[in-house]
Amino acid sequence: MHIYANPKRFLSLASWLMPLLFWSGLVLSLGAVAWGLFMVPPDRLMGETVRILFIHVPAAWLGMGGWAGLAISSAALLIWKHPLAGIAARAIAVPGMVFCAICLATGSIWGRPTWGTWWEWDGRLTSMLVLLFLYGGYIALSQAAAREGGSMKIAAIFGMVGAINVPIINRSVVWWNSLHQPPSLTAGKSAIDPVFLWPLLVAVIGFSLLFGAIVLMRMRALIAEQQVEARLRRRALDDEAPLAAAPAMEGA
Repeated sequence: MHIYANPKRFLSLASWLMPLLFWSGLVLSLGAVAWGLFMVPPDRLMGETVRILFIHVPAAWLGMGGWAGLAISSAALLIWKHPLAGIAARAIAVPGMVFCAICLATGSIWGRPTWGTWWEWDGRLTSMLVLLFLYGGYIALSQAAAREGGSMKIAAIFGMVGAINVPIINRSVVWWNSLHQPPSLTAGKSAIDPVFLWPLLVAVIGFSLLFGAIVLMRMRALIAEQQVEARLRRRALDDEAPLAAAPAMEGA
């Protein structure tokens, strides 16, 4: 992956990969949601509310997967000092936070008729809420570093340390008694009926492709922003040079 650490090579790759991810992800996401809303039958126990599954699960997956990608990018920044890795982490943070918030909102809506409450302080919900706050903290740190022209090391360390919460979210329903249902998908096994499983898998793939497209869009925007700032700094230095030379010429 070192060859793509060069911004020009990355932009060349992103120019054709981004629309491919976006349009394929959009088609799959819309198709999966329509499949889940209009073609899947009601669940035997949860009835019509089961249809939230096709948005809630992909959002939860991308909320956790987003932070995993952010942590990997942060590690690459610290180990190999690749600026593009820091840009990738910043690009992941905002869509990751959005999907985390969607997960919590849809889970709350789903929980009201299923559990009889909008919110329950169990392990899965609480650790997911912590992830939302972690995203907010990372965004604040990275934006402050970018605004002040400082190092991204503190934000990168924060991103790596915050990754501890991802396996906690994943295993919370196993470690603690919870209203949340246990894992439905495990290695080689599925507790989900195929009538729900197939549109759910399509939704996860579609939303993941959209997520990738959004990250590439944000990376391109951040690179362009840095290039504009660099040009403005060079222009400011060029404008200051004649002014600094004028007093010296007068003294001569």
